[in-house]
Amino acid sequence: MNTFLAEYKNKLISAEKAAELVKSNDIIDYGMFATKPVDFDVALSQRVGQLSNVCIRGTGTVPPFPAVIQNDPEQKSFMYFSWYFTLLDRMAGDKNLACHLPFNYHEATLLAYHHRDLIHLKPRVWVAQVTPMDRNGCFNFGLGNSHNRGLALWADITIVEVNENMPRCLGGNDEYIHISEVNYIIEGKNTPVFTTPKMPEASAEEKRIAEFIMPHIEDGSCLQLGIGSLPNAIGEMIAASELKDLGIQSEMFCDAMVTMYESGKITNAKKTFDINKSTYSFCLGTKETYDFIHDNPRTASCKVHHTNNPDFVAMNDKVVSINNIVEVDLLSQVCSETSGLRQISGTGGQLDFVIGAFHSKGGKSFLAFKSTYKDKQGNLHSRIKPLLKPGSVVTVPRTMVQYLVTENGIYNMKARSVWGRAECLINLAHENFREELIKSAQEMNIWSRTNKVPF
Repeated sequence: MNTFLAEYKNKLISAEKAAELVKSNDIIDYGMFATKPVDFDVALSQRVGQLSNVCIRGTGTVPPFPAVIQNDPEQKSFMYFSWYFTLLDRMAGDKNLACHLPFNYHEATLLAYHHRDLIHLKPRVWVAQVTPMDRNGCFNFGLGNSHNRGLALWADITIVEVNENMPRCLGGNDEYIHISEVNYIIEGKNTPVFTTPKMPEASAEEKRIAEFIMPHIEDGSCLQLGIGSLPNAIGEMIAASELKDLGIQSEMFCDAMVTMYESGKITNAKKTFDINKSTYSFCLGTKETYDFIHDNPRTASCKVHHTNNPDFVAMNDKVVSINNIVEVDLLSQVCSETSGLRQISGTGGQLDFVIGAFHSKGGKSFLAFKSTYKDKQGNLHSRIKPLLKPGSVVTVPRTMVQYLVTENGIYNMKARSVWGRAECLINLAHENFREELIKSAQEMNIWSRTNKVPF
């Protein structure tokens, strides 16, 4: 340990000195989600006008708002990119201050480790928040394993920003970086780690959606859930059910999983891969959720290729994947990341789990959504369109869509005819929009004469 302490002291650097290591035209990778650096980011933002063409990549940006964006609105020095858009990324993107990097999430580790023909992506500097060093000389990545380690080892300069408030998330794999692999250490100001507010109670529509999905969850099912009131509603229903021996393999560990653990529903005993462990790659949630996963050997922090690779997902039986979408058209093409040309989120791991769950023995993937939304003026709009809004990105191709669910019903879309898909989607739509959708389907020549299609 004394050797590690000596090395630790030799590598200590202030955030300001670390920021001075950045040169013009550098590519910098920030840690994922809640591991985004805070002190380094502020220090770097003070160099506006001293640098040019510095590209900074984040993933799922959470508060505090990146200082390199806030202090450089004219982009004199910094350009910000994000692998996955959150509210903060959308706010910046709406002002053309952030740009999206499209990719399938399970491939992030491949980009970082197996960088064939990817020299244009190589970071010169990597910096992320980590836990304090342990007695073995290791810094834990805490709430954001993802592809942190791969990028850290690829970068020319590797910097950790220590935050005593970061939960230690046990592995798994790739959950740490050793002091011998680190160039510099910043002892941060230990700002509170970002937490999400407690989710509001699910709406009547979301509860109805959850009721449609619940019968498809069996004893021994392996779950993947995202963030939001719908997963929480499902978690609460599961907690009150007779289900048992459920497992978790998910890119994200969410609040609903704590509810299911506390009710004794999750054991991971029936998993065929990572038995007895809830595997995840990052966590966003309340402080209670962070307290639950801290030093918890029943959960395992893993690189995203481990959690999201469709082949790995499919190794477990009865995988149930539940994700939200933005809109779907009558051809059953699903958009989950843009509204027209406006970037809202990202592909993330949705396609990974849609494929992996279907290939799992007894597995099912659900794309769930409320059939309508209201604009700022209070006008009601359908999320089911004749065709996707111009500019909207296809996140899940129609050939890969399995279950679609709204408050109005649930349909398995696999191998259905074009006529059958249109009929199912019209049935899933709000009644106020069905006649209009039928008319569009007829004009598109995707509607049967009988309006009774068996498949």
